[in-house]
Amino acid sequence: MTTRSPQRQQLQDLLDPVVSAAGYELVDLSVSSAGRRSLVRVTVDGAAGIDLDGVAEVSRASSTAMDSEDGAFAGPYVLEVSSPGVDRPLTEPRHWQRAVGRLVSVPISDAEPITGRVLGAEQDGLRLQVDGAEHSYPWPTVGTGRMQVEFSRPGQPQDGLDNAADEEE
Repeated sequence: MTTRSPQRQQLQDLLDPVVSAAGYELVDLSVSSAGRRSLVRVTVDGAAGIDLDGVAEVSRASSTAMDSEDGAFAGPYVLEVSSPGVDRPLTEPRHWQRAVGRLVSVPISDAEPITGRVLGAEQDGLRLQVDGAEHSYPWPTVGTGRMQVEFSRPGQPQDGLDNAADEEE
């Protein structure tokens, strides 16, 4: 069970609507001590991901909210706003929905992880393509998944690699 400090909960209550107003979702928030300052890490994501412009927008809006009189965040702080990254755990159906088309590794029913491509995340469970065949897994059997790094996705050329081989001939 995760315990939440009153400061963290107050900050989450302050920033959640700010991030939502920018069109994103507050995925995680942490507050830690960094000398005489607080280090505030805000992780955000969106249905189509988030780019650097989105991160900058959320950072400006979050800073403004934290600096306001109503923000009630006392003392100096360093604010870091980022996306969850490719190594984020896939734990909730919304995480799996964002991973449609991606290659993942996931344990099913506490067994060794399987690797497959996410075809869909429905109300009743997860659909994966494993070894060319489609499989469905009910949510209670799906463990914490991880996206696998792919240098090129199926059907997409590898940037410059195919052309370089052709030029050498």
